Amino acid sequence: MSEADPTLRDLEVEVEADIQLDAAGAVPDDDELDWVLDPYEAQAETADLNSLRGAIQALEGDEPPYATGS
Repeated sequence: MSEADPTLRDLEVEVEADIQLDAAGAVPDDDELDWVLDPYEAQAETADLNSLRGAIQALEGDEPPYATGS
């Protein structure tokens, strides 16, 4: 990550932390314990976080997204 936008860098740090917590199966805060964990929702959140990380990396990269090798 060379000349990254500080806002994108901060967002990337937060997304990476959320992905790591998700992968570790961390227990949510006490306020969130009242909610029943929906496996589909957890899976969708993981996919959303990975998509967001990919979008951040595409914005920071030198190559345009979906570049073809023509």
